Amino acid sequence: MSTSVGPTIAVAFHSGYGHTAVIAEAVARGAAAIGVEVTLISVDTITDEQWGQLDAADAIIFGAATYMGTASAAFHTFAEASSRRWFSHAWVDKLAAGFTNSGAKSGDKSSTLGYFATLAAQHGMHWISLGLMPGWDSTTGSEDDINRLGFFLGAGAQSPTDAGPEAVHRSDIATAEHLGARVARQASIFRAGRTALAA
Repeated sequence: MSTSVGPTIAVAFHSGYGHTAVIAEAVARGAAAIGVEVTLISVDTITDEQWGQLDAADAIIFGAATYMGTASAAFHTFAEASSRRWFSHAWVDKLAAGFTNSGAKSGDKSSTLGYFATLAAQHGMHWISLGLMPGWDSTTGSEDDINRLGFFLGAGAQSPTDAGPEAVHRSDIATAEHLGARVARQASIFRAGRTALAA
């Protein structure tokens, strides 16, 4: 675990066209607003130093676009490379969460979030859900509601396939910020608990 005074969070993500990077930045912004140290790591260019940052983090938030019903190939490559951490139990008892983006409203994003949760479970991590009720689920709701796509396991976003990262929906950005803040709060609680037990 990190030796810093407060908890640290690493956002390990892959973004093929920039949309998922916008969501990753929102997650990081939400966590930083709680006062924790946050590191963004693009897993397709991960360095040895960044692997060390993941090992030192109190929480790792996984993110990738959903392609063909699962996380991107680059994220899968990273996940397979994390097996070295699995052998050494390096990530056991860290917190974990996840987010994903696709072109369709559904896009089988639940498969990707489930994959992230399974990856976290294999590492012995503790999964943090989104913790929001679904938005846009009534005649009085709108697409501007937070969690407009109604996910529970993690944060889901939808971006038009024919538009750039600037088209990422503001509701999805707000939902991602909420996820980052929620993980940051839980990481602070976990850190305080460990400190109390060690006293």
